[in-house]
Amino acid sequence: MSSDLDKDFEKYVEIGNAMPPQAADDMLIAYAYFKQATEGDVSGVRPTESSNVVQTFKYDAWRRLEGMPMEEAKKRYIKTIIELKERAAKKSE
Repeated sequence: MSSDLDKDFEKYVEIGNAMPPQAADDMLIAYAYFKQATEGDVSGVRPTESSNVVQTFKYDAWRRLEGMPMEEAKKRYIKTIIELKERAAKKSE
C-alpha cells in the first residue's frame, strides 16, 4: 500500500517530467533527489569527465546526497519541483 508521500512523489515526478527544461543546476538537484528517493545511495563507478561530462555531473550530484533517507529525498524532490513551478509562474507574469 502506497503512503501519501509516495502518491505525492509520483504526482510531482509526473509534473517534473512535463516541465520545460530548467537551469542546469536545478535539473541536477531534481535529478539527484529523484535518484536518492528511488534507488538510495549512489552505486557504480563514477564516469570520467572526459567520457561524458553530463553523466559525471549527475553522478556527483547524487553522491552528495549519500546517506539521506529515501523519504527525505522524496520530500525534497517535491519541494524542488514546487519551487521550480513557482519560479516559472513568476517569470510568465
